[in-house]
Amino acid sequence: MESATFTRIAREAPFFDEGHGFDVFGLHPPHLAAAISWARPLYERYFRVDSRGAERIPASGPVILVANHAGILPVDGALLCLDVLYRTSPPRIPRPVGDQFIPKLPLIGTLFSRLGVVSGTRANVRRLLERGELLVIWPEGVAGPAKRFRDRYKLQSWRVGFAEQAIRHRAVIVPVAIIGSEESWPLIAKLPLRAFGAPYIPVPAVPLPLPAHYRVRYGAPMVVGTDAGEADDPAAVARASASVRDALAQLVGDSRLARRGWFR
Repeated sequence: MESATFTRIAREAPFFDEGHGFDVFGLHPPHLAAAISWARPLYERYFRVDSRGAERIPASGPVILVANHAGILPVDGALLCLDVLYRTSPPRIPRPVGDQFIPKLPLIGTLFSRLGVVSGTRANVRRLLERGELLVIWPEGVAGPAKRFRDRYKLQSWRVGFAEQAIRHRAVIVPVAIIGSEESWPLIAKLPLRAFGAPYIPVPAVPLPLPAHYRVRYGAPMVVGTDAGEADDPAAVARASASVRDALAQLVGDSRLARRGWFR
């Protein structure tokens, strides 16, 4: 995987330029290309990402990848987005949907927006799906990284908003299991400080993520709901969300069983 290949991917992927080389959310392909090139050794050699099933991602149209979440910082999210960029053909730029406190983080908020991250508001998600983009959503939110090590790979509290938007915009949902993040950077404590809107300050077990072998597994595409009107029915949204949660939990469990070793 040459650095030039990553740069080509970032430049060739469809991009909605709102003028001056940025999209309306701040995405800037040159920043993305630089990040892709810089992160290549981490993806290939440090975390040794093993990916299967990316061909299940639709080549066009609105798509939502729904993944499990863990780790002090969103390393799992970054590796998943790199994987999507490299393995989709034609290449698609993933739009990670983050918590609403992320834009408030000094410097980090701006950097994330340049790389395609968007704040998880209904309006933002609606705009992206209406123009047929590929979103990455972690319905566990901050509850995923906050779990104890003994609860690793157990899905935590689950937000249902993604299911409503998928029904309303007829978006395809692809569950994605990420294995390795729980062992790479476990949490040992949470400081009850709300800096910049974050719910807590994490205290990691180690200062930097360990070189756990990451495995990314894409499940079968799902279409939830039979009519866009079901997006206004809380019961229908809850059923759709539960079906995706069950599919992801099964995928995570199967992926862990396929891995050898104590951390399974």
